[in-house]
Amino acid sequence: MRSSLAWLGHRLGIAPAQSQVSPAERDCLGRLARGRRSLIEVGVYHGVSTALLARVMAPDGVLVAIDPHPPGRLGVSFERMVAQREVARGGPAGRVQWLRLTSHEAAATWGGRADFIFLDGDHAWAAIASDWTDWSPRLLPGGVILLHDSRSVPWRPDHDTVRFTNEVVANDGRVRHLESVESLSAWERRGD
Repeated sequence: MRSSLAWLGHRLGIAPAQSQVSPAERDCLGRLARGRRSLIEVGVYHGVSTALLARVMAPDGVLVAIDPHPPGRLGVSFERMVAQREVARGGPAGRVQWLRLTSHEAAATWGGRADFIFLDGDHAWAAIASDWTDWSPRLLPGGVILLHDSRSVPWRPDHDTVRFTNEVVANDGRVRHLESVESLSAWERRGD
């Protein structure tokens, strides 16, 4: 019921799309995605960050937006409908390819490489470990991979992504820490 009300409010223009990515984190995403040509986003929800990435990528760019968006009790995903409307309202610079799959399923079917990857899906250890294993090898040298909820912040308990980032990502020789903003951390792929 909440999903359908959120969609109705968004459709009527009286409720914004929801996001757990803060304005400061969105600024960082936008800055690091600007002009990129091959972007991956894992975890779309209402599409707030998807719309931002679509606006700032290169005009010939492709953003692959990955989220299973499971249907609710009425047989539809109102979150997906909000996300697609949110992206359409922003007028993408490039093309958005929607994959209604889990991150792991998408990685098994998508054969490209990317210069920007934003991981904001399931934050359980097994899920983020799978995301890292599936997507980090696809990052081009000089590309950036960002993990949301990967740093401790005072306003909520840590997710497994914080421990995973500290124990695995920070020790992965393929990447170097670029910057952090609130719970978001950005890593750059070293040259091959």
